[in-house]
Formats: sequence, structure tokens, C-alpha cells
Amino acid sequence: MSSTAITNETALREWISSDEPRWLFKHSNACGISTAAFDAYHEHLQVHPEQPSAHLVIQTHRPLSNLTAEILGRVHQSPQLFLIRGGEVLWTATHWSISAAAMASAWDAHAA
Repeated sequence: MSSTAITNETALREWISSDEPRWLFKHSNACGISTAAFDAYHEHLQVHPEQPSAHLVIQTHRPLSNLTAEILGRVHQSPQLFLIRGGEVLWTATHWSISAAAMASAWDAHAA
């Protein structure tokens, strides 16, 4: 499993605009709920390493987190997970709604 770290605006815009379905996870490294969600995210990606995935840490890249909310037209939350394609949100979840099972269902319903 490999999740790409998003660390600049160019990478974020390229990731979001791709025509290929992909995951984007906004993570807080200071929140227990976010840590649990990040573990679930990694659990899913270990089983599905072919699914493109990226993350950004809001403490170190808050402007990118805010830009993500702006581009995708969503209120900022953390943790927050998006399944996106071509700049469109296909599915999203936050907090305890982020699970490996939810991700598998979302991918099957929206990206497969």
C-alpha cells in the first residue's frame, strides 16, 4: 500500500483533477478519531493497493486543506475522506464513518 503525500498546490490540483478515480484523505495528526480513520484507510489500501490514494496532514498543510474544501465545495472536516474523479466528489465520509468496509463499498458503487 502506498499513499502519496500531498505537499503543494500543484500536486493537489493534479490529484483532484485526474480522470481516474482516487482517494484523498485529510488527516489530523493530533486527533484520536483521525488516527483511527487513518488506520482504516491503510487497512483498505493494504487489500486494494491498485487504488490510487493520497493524503495531506492538516497541521503542516492547512492552506492545502482549505483549498481542498474550496475546490471540492465541501466544508472542512478532519478526518475527511473523498473518493474523487475529474474534480467531482463521488463519495465522502468523515470521522467514524471512515472504515475499510465503507471504502470498499464506495469504490464498488462509484468507481469500479
